[in-house]
Amino acid sequence: MSSLRALANLVKQLEDQLVVCMRCGLCQAVCPLFAETGREADVARGKLALLDGLAREIFENPRGVQDRLARCLLCGSCAANCPSGVKVLDIFIRARAILAGYLGLPPWKKVLFRRVLSKPSFFNRILAWGAKFQGIFLKPVDDLLGSSCSRFLSPLLKERHLKPLAKIPLHRQTPTLNTPPGVSGLKVAFFVGCLIDKVFPRVGEAVLKVLEHHGVGVYLPRGQACCGIPALSGGDTVAFKEMLGRNLELFGAEPWDYLITACATCASTIKKMWPLLAQEDGEAEQARIKAVADKVLDVSQFLADQAGLTPAGKAGEGDKVLITYHDPCHLKKSLGVAAQPRSLVRANPGYELTEMPEADWCCGCGGSFNLQHYEISAAIGRRKAENVLKSGAAAVATGCPACMLQLTDLLSRAGAKVRVRHAVEIYAEALKTNRRI
Repeated sequence: MSSLRALANLVKQLEDQLVVCMRCGLCQAVCPLFAETGREADVARGKLALLDGLAREIFENPRGVQDRLARCLLCGSCAANCPSGVKVLDIFIRARAILAGYLGLPPWKKVLFRRVLSKPSFFNRILAWGAKFQGIFLKPVDDLLGSSCSRFLSPLLKERHLKPLAKIPLHRQTPTLNTPPGVSGLKVAFFVGCLIDKVFPRVGEAVLKVLEHHGVGVYLPRGQACCGIPALSGGDTVAFKEMLGRNLELFGAEPWDYLITACATCASTIKKMWPLLAQEDGEAEQARIKAVADKVLDVSQFLADQAGLTPAGKAGEGDKVLITYHDPCHLKKSLGVAAQPRSLVRANPGYELTEMPEADWCCGCGGSFNLQHYEISAAIGRRKAENVLKSGAAAVATGCPACMLQLTDLLSRAGAKVRVRHAVEIYAEALKTNRRI
């Protein structure tokens, strides 16, 4: 009982934020998980009530609360639409850390977060071997989407249509860069992110291509670590702090004007979560993290708002490819970025942008949520895939590699011949530079 009281005291650290929730239920209307399950405990209001009860020692089942908190996409739809301004994601992230500290992490999570993701060189070596031998376990199913499925029945892969690991990740194609500002007078640091590096290196090459075109200097340090969101979502602040510290050291070694990334989740994590988890650090460390977070921009923000998009030539009407756009939750709902990626798409005269229904409805990926609750994740994703098909587009663009994985899976399983692209790839196609992608 004393142990549970100690946990309650820890959860009471969130009390000031918990009492802001009026239990109005507006989060129900926008929660993609609730739309699929209809369960009160799956919506933000229900989870906040569980935490409040735990803080007041009404509930004696912290493991159950932890399991409920894990059933969340962390998409931010509830926070973006909350009339009371409840910082739901902040609460859930901190609560997961508190519960993980109290209950302990499963051994597999400790190994994954502290021995693999926190060690970039080791992580790279493991996935290099994975890329080399993945053909034993995967077989191609769709050449247009580049998807594969498992050759064998697998409890982990299940019925997924996967994007295989790239044969040559970005960190081997372009290990490091440190170029001076060109005609733009600007220099950026490029945070690549795990998925772009290891699954979608073509997106990273597109970023480098457009930066070269705009005369932007690039600082691309060797040995970048994960942004930390997998560890943070799992409640492992120890591993998160290690990744954070490594990245701060790398990116603090060179002056630059902005830190850009083509991953919506990385951008949101660095801008929002890094400062949040630094609140208990010293003033000097908080200032160091804030200095980085304040300069974070999604690549579409940087190009549209800072560098200025380059209009390309005109294409004949008959030559245009109809394309639609999916808003990543972490880009639109967390960072308020929606117009800029569409501007990138429109800057390519070979494409005509058409809006799909519910363009900002969550695709259902949710990172680790997809691994732990694939059936629900896929069910949410089917709604997105149906909306892509309703648009009549031959391609769908987005600004998040995790969304690209989910869209590829669902469209491939539906037999839909719709290409999945990153918005920066569409823009890069229209530009003439010396860098090829």
